[in-house]
Amino acid sequence: MTSAAAPGNRPAPPPESGPTGGPGSGPESESESESEPGSGSESGSESESESGSWSDTGAESVSPPVARSAPGSDGAPWRGWAAVCAVSLGIFCLITSELLPVGLLTPVGAALGVSDGTAGLMVTAPGLVAGFCAPLVTVGAGRLDRRLVLCVLIALMVAANLAAALAPNFAVVLAARLLVGVSVGGFWAVAGGLAVRLVPERHVGRATALVFGGVPTASVLGVPAGTLLGELGGWRTAFAAVGGLGLVTLTALLVLLPPLPATRHITFPELPALLRENRAVRAGVIVTFLVVTGQFAAYTFVRPILQEVSGVDARHISTLLLGYGVAGVAGNFLAGPRDAYRTLLVVSSALTVVLASIAVLPGPAVGTVLLLAWGLAYGGVSVSVQGWMIKAAPEAPEAASSLMVAMFNFAIAAGALCGGLAVDGLSEPAAPLGGAALMLAAATTVWVTAIRRTPDRSDGQGRIGHRA
Repeated sequence: MTSAAAPGNRPAPPPESGPTGGPGSGPESESESESEPGSGSESGSESESESGSWSDTGAESVSPPVARSAPGSDGAPWRGWAAVCAVSLGIFCLITSELLPVGLLTPVGAALGVSDGTAGLMVTAPGLVAGFCAPLVTVGAGRLDRRLVLCVLIALMVAANLAAALAPNFAVVLAARLLVGVSVGGFWAVAGGLAVRLVPERHVGRATALVFGGVPTASVLGVPAGTLLGELGGWRTAFAAVGGLGLVTLTALLVLLPPLPATRHITFPELPALLRENRAVRAGVIVTFLVVTGQFAAYTFVRPILQEVSGVDARHISTLLLGYGVAGVAGNFLAGPRDAYRTLLVVSSALTVVLASIAVLPGPAVGTVLLLAWGLAYGGVSVSVQGWMIKAAPEAPEAASSLMVAMFNFAIAAGALCGGLAVDGLSEPAAPLGGAALMLAAATTVWVTAIRRTPDRSDGQGRIGHRA
């Protein structure tokens, strides 16, 4: 399967080029310069840039492109952006639901008679289920309208949270949490590539950043708000409130999303074939694994690291983590409009330095600065790996996204496991040092598979895949 430049990275006219232009916009945009800027069709650019793929095969297997007209291109730009905001609200609601038990483990465990360790399954189980369900839902959705798929997944999340709020025992709560995992994995895989269908092509980077802005915002606002509700009205109230927010989200999706018919039917054999035949997708999945595993190997143990290495007072850690989250929101929107390959190179390189430094440099002031830099850098990861997948497989964005989402969620579990082994076997600083090593491997992978493959712009081609 060949890959082509993403439609969302076409060069914009000079007055609206913004941060997507310039050296950071990536080689794909140059290879598309022969097509008419701003056209609503993807066919021209895909056919012209096929020879610029990273594919290891010469087979001409790209599916026929489907013409589309973004809602924002018909003279009413607000329609497309309103739809993007509805999808972003869905991401916010789902991530809040997934992470809500982090602040409620002790009260849930006490109320239902289980240990904190057992209660922690409310976080672990949905993550693993999300990893498996991302490709399963993508394939199972078949030719269903994507608007219907997203609405069904949000409705499932609403039912799961209301069931948890009324659960008589922990088994029911855990079963409900498994349904949350189905919703998270499926919604993320389907929604991640929708920006190209909702807004004009020159705004796809910003729209994708807005969609994934729901991820760090959920950590900054959603989870603390849910924890506060749990403290004021009990943990059942917190779950019920997230279910209510899901109803609001469902209404927004029904009202604001246009019909989104499936552009192609994805089958299970296509997923491993995409990994085998598309070098860019394969590299993106590897980079996702390295970055996310490195992140959670370190971040899972950020509290003891700040206390033991940086000497931060325990009373200030919650405030610092809030600052980390705010920096992450800023990093998401800074990264969104920029070239995914170069952004991931910068992000993984910066995280290599930050994680290695926070493991060995003492002092509360140093620890605070490094934590904020950590949040700023990691905030750009979700939107950048999604942008990588859209650019790598514009003819199959859902299939590529499902592979990335699956790896993302598995890497969270792998990172926490590796970090725990490092801390138990060595010491607290071993976790961020191990994370730094994985970030360095990620930066090297990005350089070798993406940046170094970009030919000199003076050759007039601007294509990837024909240079060792």
